[in-house]
Amino acid sequence: MASAAAAIDRPVTLFFSGRALHLFLAHAKDGTPGWATLNSTEIGKPPIERNEELKNCGIGTIEELALACVDLNVSFYRCDMGMKATKLDTSMFRKDIPTQSEGLVSFLSEAEKENSQVVFI
Repeated sequence: MASAAAAIDRPVTLFFSGRALHLFLAHAKDGTPGWATLNSTEIGKPPIERNEELKNCGIGTIEELALACVDLNVSFYRCDMGMKATKLDTSMFRKDIPTQSEGLVSFLSEAEKENSQVVFI
């Protein structure tokens, strides 16, 4: 949804908290993407398996969509409290997806000032 909105020149900001922050984890030494540690999908499949299924259907992969968002100037924010709760540190994050730190209250306040829409998934 974010890449689609950004593709039609809508400003997009994504706010990640909790386990969703695992999207930003760097690849493991064996090449496994950091996002492989995300929870299983709504249909109970591990992220890598579901990602492969979508790829085989011609649908953008997690990697493709995340990097498309970077190319389309989507802003990525990481939740301060979520970082503490998950014991993650930005040194663990990949370098090709720039993130900024912000709290949820600040995020919601900024969204209100800009007359934005907040979509929670």
